[in-house]
Amino acid sequence: MYLLLVVFPLFGSLFAGLLGRYLGYRGAALISTFCVFSSCMLSWVAFYEVGLSGSPCYIKLAPWFHSEMFDASWGFLFDSLTVVMLIVVTSISSLVHLYSISYMGEDPHLPRFMSYLSIFTFFMLVLVTADNFIQMFLGWEGIGLASYLLINFWVTRLQASKAAIKAMLVNKVGDFGLALGIMTIFLTFKTVDYTTVFACASSIYEKKELFSFFSVKIDLLTLISLLLFVGVVGKSSQIGLHTWLPDAMEGPTPVSALIHAATLVTAGVFLMARCSPILEYAPDALIVITVMGACTSFLAATTGILQNDLKRVIAYSTCSQLGYMVFACGISNYSVGIFHLMNHAFFKALLFLSAGSIIHALADEQDMRKMGGCVQLLPYTYGMVLIGSMSLTGFPFLTGFYSKDVILELAYAKYTVSGNFAYWLGSLSVFFTSYYSFRLLYMAFIGPVNGYKSSMKQIHDAGPLLAQPLIPLALGSLFIGFLGKDMMIGSGSHFWGNALFTLPQNSIFIESEYIPQEVKYLPLVLTLLGAIVAYLINISESFILNISYPFIISNFGRLFYSFFNKRWLFDKVYNEFIAKPLMQFGYEVSFKALDKGAIEILGPYGISKMITNSKVSKLQSGFIYHYALIMLIGLTFLIYISSSDTPVCSKTLYVIYLITFLFFNSFLNEE
Repeated sequence: MYLLLVVFPLFGSLFAGLLGRYLGYRGAALISTFCVFSSCMLSWVAFYEVGLSGSPCYIKLAPWFHSEMFDASWGFLFDSLTVVMLIVVTSISSLVHLYSISYMGEDPHLPRFMSYLSIFTFFMLVLVTADNFIQMFLGWEGIGLASYLLINFWVTRLQASKAAIKAMLVNKVGDFGLALGIMTIFLTFKTVDYTTVFACASSIYEKKELFSFFSVKIDLLTLISLLLFVGVVGKSSQIGLHTWLPDAMEGPTPVSALIHAATLVTAGVFLMARCSPILEYAPDALIVITVMGACTSFLAATTGILQNDLKRVIAYSTCSQLGYMVFACGISNYSVGIFHLMNHAFFKALLFLSAGSIIHALADEQDMRKMGGCVQLLPYTYGMVLIGSMSLTGFPFLTGFYSKDVILELAYAKYTVSGNFAYWLGSLSVFFTSYYSFRLLYMAFIGPVNGYKSSMKQIHDAGPLLAQPLIPLALGSLFIGFLGKDMMIGSGSHFWGNALFTLPQNSIFIESEYIPQEVKYLPLVLTLLGAIVAYLINISESFILNISYPFIISNFGRLFYSFFNKRWLFDKVYNEFIAKPLMQFGYEVSFKALDKGAIEILGPYGISKMITNSKVSKLQSGFIYHYALIMLIGLTFLIYISSSDTPVCSKTLYVIYLITFLFFNSFLNEE
């Protein structure tokens, strides 16, 4: 059962990709969807057996490759962490497959699209079920490849191709760091197997071993943790390598839902939770992780407030929520980070699929400035977006409330500089999250009609296949947080078992119960304040005329808008100070000076041409007896030199031999 759970999406991908022409339009879609649904059912069975019944499963399938001390095998580990990720990945992927049948119904390449979705799911399952770092890295690279294929699915669109290449290149930076981390793990532990590495982490910490990294002495476990975190920064789009995530919106909407909710971006958070036994013994690395996560949350939340593309706003909310998950792991609360990951998957998939329903209804219009007044025309979609947005903002008693508010309380209860830094930036991010979530609702549904008459004329609500996948996601956005909070993050819960590790001194669940009440109420106050400010700025006519418009037309207002609308100018900085100098170096130095210059002078247009035009080229006479005589003379001379006891092996003798050899050959050729 456990192996079928993993390979079912692979079967679906192969059937849809290789036999799509014979299965037909509907056949390929139905088979791939059925395979993923089967994997989903088995995942829930595995969740019951492993997570609820406390019976982890470990399968050592087959040897992979062996090289002296290095041993990597095909193995699958099913513990509490794995099965939680399994139900998230397969449940969201199943609903996305079902949604895609209708959403991509008019695309002639639907079998290829379904094949890519299934292979994406398969590689994610390989990643989360691996029992060693090499197999995990295979899944890690596989989801990167699948994301490239999916973002670039519409290959004739230039922007889609550019976005896919950007995603691949930026992720390669993080993958390089992860590869170095895995190499350092093998160098330290002489294995890449999870159980052995995690069991030996404490002994390495006690030895206080140092490693010389670029002539700097650094703690070995800290170095490993930071290198692994570089991979997390790339895959989970943390600050610095986050620029690829909004551009990934160029792919079809189901792709955005799958990438942002359950697969690609959650891989980094999963990796940190899996490697918790290593991170716990690297306190300096945890501080870096906390600060980076808090900065990412704030950066993405402030960027989202002035984006006009519907999908891009939701994309920046994903980046912001990933910041919460990362700094939750940075303050040693991996269970809360994974709990928020699970909750986030449901309401983020709901938001993206609902956004797809809006775009589908408005004839592929994504600019929120050209929408409005859709609340009466799209009541079903409006209800779904409202549920997803309120859950995202952490409205009380919805799913997001039970994880995001807990993360902020735990950050405050850490009583460290990094913890307080994360708490205050996270709280400010709550305000901006509430603002752009309600701004989306106001501009798309409640505000005045700004769309074209042609698109509004044919507007229609979601059909059955588009509407049905939204129902379980809406139920998850309402109730999953409440149903899972005591089991997954409740004090004294044994749900996680040995899957997650936290040092006793880093456990702060009890302290978070006794923090001041105003600290607990602050996120709720900021959520309500964000909704009010969004209403005033985007709906209230008197406020717009008296305050908003004068600010917008001022010089500072223009700079303010440009800075946040252009995403803190990260892309401009990268293009001007990194990409452009590298491209210039590649052309001026590498191509013109080296390839077309020095190498050609020393190569075909220089020395070799000179030799070809000289008498040296006549050494090649074409007669075998000439070559045989020269080889005999040369071999005899070399044997004499190597066997002689006298010091005749001088440079002068070699020069004389070479001159004699060339003269003799020239004499033979003239004959």
